[in-house]
Amino acid sequence: MIRTTSDGPDSSRIGTLGAYVVGVTPPPTQYALAGEVSIAYKVVGDGPIDIVLVPGYLGHVELIWDVPSVVHMFERLGTFARVIQYDRRGTGLSDRLPRASTLEERVEDIRAVMQAVGSTSATLVGISEGAPTAILMATTHPDMVDNLVLYGGLARGTWAEDHPWAAPREDLLESSRATAPFLFEGAMAEVMAPSVADIDFARDFYARLQRYSASPSSLQQAFEAFLDIDVRALLPSVSQPTLVVHRRGDRAVNWRAGKYLADHIPGATYKELPGIDHAIYVGDADAVIDEIEHFMTGARRAVEVDRIVTTVMFVDIVGSTRTAAALGDSTWHDLLTAVTSVLRDQLRTHRGTEVKTLGDGLMATFDGPARSIRCAKAMIEATAPLGIELTVGLHTGEVEVTQDDDIAGLAVHLAARIGSAAQAGEILVSRTVRDLVAGSAIDFTDRGDHDFKGIPEPWRVYAVTS
Repeated sequence: MIRTTSDGPDSSRIGTLGAYVVGVTPPPTQYALAGEVSIAYKVVGDGPIDIVLVPGYLGHVELIWDVPSVVHMFERLGTFARVIQYDRRGTGLSDRLPRASTLEERVEDIRAVMQAVGSTSATLVGISEGAPTAILMATTHPDMVDNLVLYGGLARGTWAEDHPWAAPREDLLESSRATAPFLFEGAMAEVMAPSVADIDFARDFYARLQRYSASPSSLQQAFEAFLDIDVRALLPSVSQPTLVVHRRGDRAVNWRAGKYLADHIPGATYKELPGIDHAIYVGDADAVIDEIEHFMTGARRAVEVDRIVTTVMFVDIVGSTRTAAALGDSTWHDLLTAVTSVLRDQLRTHRGTEVKTLGDGLMATFDGPARSIRCAKAMIEATAPLGIELTVGLHTGEVEVTQDDDIAGLAVHLAARIGSAAQAGEILVSRTVRDLVAGSAIDFTDRGDHDFKGIPEPWRVYAVTS
């Protein structure tokens, strides 16, 4: 879940990856000169500590702001630090190169952006392939590095006898050739963010990130350069306090690579977290930020998320009062129990979250509007053999989460009103939902503008037709 600064109905969806953030104004992109190479960077927050986020394989300082969980990460880090994000040379909005950059050149990128913002020393957060760069910076310019945080990092890119958890070079090259045709279709999400790889936005985002970060040939050159990385000899020379954070099920970089870093950097602290995602902003990003904040400030802060953006579903049984009267209380109760069980099964299958039952229906939330539609269709099909017809209303918007995990707000009321306008066996959605699932092969019929009780303006609704 994320916090959002948006007040409107076309906000981003809840979750670790979602649709575009509305109402958030990213800081301006600026440029620092590293020799004759322009390095794009942004500065977030105004805390007393400087953090430099050292990027990995892919990067784009502007595109990344399309992801709500990234915005949330910057917001949290910015409460106790001034955060500097940048695109390393050859990627994103920084100057492109005819070849892959070297680790030494990447260190010069860090020095350039630090000088540009007037930072004399900072904590380096090396993310993924950014870890070796951060390590080289810490050992060659120790006066400029206060602390070192290595997330999802590694010291060597390929297999070695004392590094057996990494894949051999030839295997990685073969895998690269096999996946190359699909990289620009979002295949990278399967490795970087597997927990959300089935979400349309996630695959679309990684497809765009691949395209915007660098050209195909540049990406291949960067990948081959990654295979040559080996900073193991530098680890004993790291003198800064160091935190190593790694997710146990990381599919891109084995957790043993992180453990190796911690075991070979003097005095390093190793924090292993659950999860399968490699991207720092996917999965339980707050758990990672908690560790970083505690390491840097000595304090742990529980993040209170009281407003989120989610897709709200209202499901109702058609003619429930008439059916209950015809069947009698006992039989009706048994049937209602069976229907509720079927609905809950579909919620589990489609990763929905039940908020509460509502007599003859229920309210639920989803971290993706397309998934909520698929769930609604499955619910209607699964309850038909029981002789039950349903109506479903869906809307994506900002809601308030109450202390008892209920939800409230205009988005909840709107979803309920949309559901009440649906006919038997029909799924009605708001225009917001329709817009967010564009490209997902879901078809709609325009049902026109509706004036709903308690809603300040007309809302256009659509019926799902396929």
